[in-house]
This record gives sequence, structure tokens and C-alpha cells, in this order.
Amino acid sequence: MMIPSARRRFLNAALHGAAGLTLFGIAAAPATAKSRGPEIGATPLTDELTVFTGAGANVVALRGPDGLLLVDGGLEERSRDLLDVVFKQTGRKRVHTLFNTHWHPEQTGSNERLAGGDTRIIAHENTKLWLGYKTPVPWENRSYGPLPPKARPNATVYGSAKLTFGDEPVDYGYLLQAHTDGDIYVKFARRNVLVTGGAVSGDGWPVIDWGTGGWIGGMVDGLKTLIALADANTRIVPANGPVLTRADLEAQRDMYAAIFDRLGKLLRKGLAPDEVVAAAPAREFDAKWGNSDVFVTMAFKSLWGHFAPDA
Repeated sequence: MMIPSARRRFLNAALHGAAGLTLFGIAAAPATAKSRGPEIGATPLTDELTVFTGAGANVVALRGPDGLLLVDGGLEERSRDLLDVVFKQTGRKRVHTLFNTHWHPEQTGSNERLAGGDTRIIAHENTKLWLGYKTPVPWENRSYGPLPPKARPNATVYGSAKLTFGDEPVDYGYLLQAHTDGDIYVKFARRNVLVTGGAVSGDGWPVIDWGTGGWIGGMVDGLKTLIALADANTRIVPANGPVLTRADLEAQRDMYAAIFDRLGKLLRKGLAPDEVVAAAPAREFDAKWGNSDVFVTMAFKSLWGHFAPDA
């Protein structure tokens, strides 16, 4: 996910309404988690796969004979509007399977609304655990959860797994400590579409939620995993922003790897977070991605659990 409350301050690439339309019509998340945000938009990826925008994050729907498979569910305050549009656009009235790619509010906001039926909610085990607690969302100055037990994932994974939905093989797997400690990807193999969750952002610096196990080294490793799952024709749907390509992921991997290396050197010098921000280790990427101060702060703090200053 992006850092919604910081968007106006440092994201020149923010997208709003019609001006926010990008490749394949996909727009960014709303400016703040509390705002109503843009209208829910729908853009077909294939005959049975559609991307929905405007609910706080990209939501991918696969239509099948037993209803719908959704990857992520948007914010709770947009859930009703989102599901109304999803059902209308797809001609289905039931969500059979919902993936939570991680615990953040933009991904799990439809859990409670769908939990009253027989929806299977799939996530990493760590995501289920975080949803059982009142967890800080420091970039929004609030907490989230706990969700009621019925709204927490009822099918969890530790590594990788497969299922079949209609005629579509669906692969999903763990991205170890990427931007949280519970990130998963979902790949629709026949249609060559890869949904990355919050490990990839398409419209600005991502959150590195170091408080729930994310770290920049894991982001680099997660991108390596995703690149290995893609080819030149794979359509890659990030947590927010436009559909990406394998080349886009390779560029992000190289960028984060360079920043990771610089942050490690600054840590070993014993610098404090404000001193690291002043050193501007991501300066050359700011023109494209926006002011990096918040990202650098989070990325630097994410090293604390993995390195010692004198290592």
C-alpha cells in the first residue's frame, strides 16, 4: 500500500478522478483513508479478469461458475460501493473466495461484510494473526482491528499453494518479510496475470511496515521472487497504480537494492534516522517517485531488527 496520509506532502504522482486514469484505466488510492475517494472503476484485463479501482487499493476479480474470486477487498468504508460495482460488472452475486494479500485496511476492508456467508478468506498465517489484534497504522495516526473472529482468514498458508477456480489454475505464495511479514502474491497462470499485493506500488513509494515485520531487504527479495514468476508478457497488478511489466519490477528491484546498500552503510556509521534522511540516499529517484523522506525513514528503521550498527 501507499502512505495515504502523506500523499499530498510528498507524492507528486498522485492521481485524482479522471486525471488519475493511467495505463488500463487504473487509478491510485484515495488521498486519505477517511475520504470517500473516487468512483469505483472497472477495467477488464481478460475475458474473466477485471481490476476495480477507487476502493483504496487495486482489487482483482476473477469470474467463475461458483461466483467470484477476489484478490483484496478495499477499505471497509468503500466495501459496499465496491461490491455493488463488482457484482454489477461481473454478473455474479457471490464472492466464493477472497484473498487478503496482507493485513492492511486497504486489503481487508471487505472481510467483515463477506464473512456472514460462506466466503473462503485466504491469507498468510501472519496476516490472520495481525487481524486478531489492535494494530497501529502509524502513517495514518490510528489503529486497525481486531476484526471479529468470523472476519479473519479461515484458510491460511505458510509457503506456497495452488487452487483451481473454474478453469483457472491459481498459484499463491509467501513473500518473506517484504512490506509486512505476511505478504502473499496471487498468480492467474492461464491468463498470465500476477497480483503482487503491497510488496509493489505503482504510483509512489510503498510502505515498509517495519512494525509488523516488513523490511527493505525483504522487499528486494520479494521483487526477485515476483520477477521469477513473470515473463515479458505478464500483466502485473500492484497494490495501487497502473498495471506494470516485468521490466518495471526489474527497475524497482535495482532501485531498492541500491537504497538498501546505502542504508546499510549509513547504519554502520551509527547515524540516526534524521541524519539518514538528510543524507538523501534515494535522491536520484525522487523525480519519479516523489519525496522519499518518509520511505527512507521507514526503510532505515526496518534495518534495526536485522543489523547492528557495528556489524
